[in-house]
Amino acid sequence: MPARLAVVGGGRMGEALLSGLLAAGWASAQDLVVVEKLADQRQRLAARHPTLTVTDKPPPSEAAVIAVKPTDVQEACGVVAASGASRVLSIAAGVPLRRLEEWLPGGTPVVRAMPNTPALVGAGAAAVAAGSWAGEEDLAWAESILSAVGVVVRLPESLLDAVTGLSGSGPAYLFLVAEALVDAGVLVGLPRDVSKVLAFHTMLGAARMLHETGETPEALRAAVTSPGGTTEAGLRVLEAEGVRAALLEAVAAATERSRQLGQG
Repeated sequence: MPARLAVVGGGRMGEALLSGLLAAGWASAQDLVVVEKLADQRQRLAARHPTLTVTDKPPPSEAAVIAVKPTDVQEACGVVAASGASRVLSIAAGVPLRRLEEWLPGGTPVVRAMPNTPALVGAGAAAVAAGSWAGEEDLAWAESILSAVGVVVRLPESLLDAVTGLSGSGPAYLFLVAEALVDAGVLVGLPRDVSKVLAFHTMLGAARMLHETGETPEALRAAVTSPGGTTEAGLRVLEAEGVRAALLEAVAAATERSRQLGQG
C-alpha cells in the first residue's frame, strides 16, 4: 500500500514538516515516509522518530514533498517520479515551477512554496503558488501541510521572490536586531545573560502584541512613546541612523537576489 506522503529530504525543514504533521494529527507515522540519501541523516531521523520509515529508496507514495537543497532538486524530482506520486509540493528555495514541471512527469500538479525557518518551532510563515496543472484541491492540500507549522498565504509565483526577501530572509534581520539589543544592554551596564533574557522576551512580547491585539505597528509604537520620554529619545536615534530605510533596502536586496537565483 503506498504511503500517504513521501518527504524527499530529511534536513531541518523536512523534519520540521514531519514533526508538525505528526503533532497536528495530519497523518500517523505509518502514513509517512522520508527519503534521504545521506546515511548519517537517515540514522539521526530514525533515532528521533523510531516509528517512521526512513529510506534511501523511493517507495510507492500518493504524494510528495521536495525538501532538498536547490542543487539537489532535479535528482529529487527523479525520486518523486519513481514513487508514482500524483501531486507534489516543493519547498526548495529559488527553483521555479517551470523547472519542477520540466523534471517531473508531464501533467503532475505541482505547488511551490516559500516557507521560513520559524517553521522549526511551529511558527512559520509560508506562501504557496500553483503550477500549470495544480488546481484548488492541490493548493488546499499544500496549505494543509504547511499550516501544520505556521501560517500560509496564496500568491502568484511572480511574488515569491518578494516573499523570500521579506519572510524568508526576515528572521535573520530580526536575529541581527536581537544581537544588537543584547550588546546594547551590555554597553549600558547589564550582565550579558540578563541582557539576553530581557532582549529576547522584549522581542517575543512585541511580536505577540502585534499578533494578538489586532493593533497596527504604528498604533502600538505610539502607545509606548510618551512625548519627551525615553522611547521617543531612542526612536529619534533609530530614524536619524536610517534603520527604517536600511530594512527597506535589505528586503529589496534579498528579493532581487532571489530573482537572480531563480533565473540562474
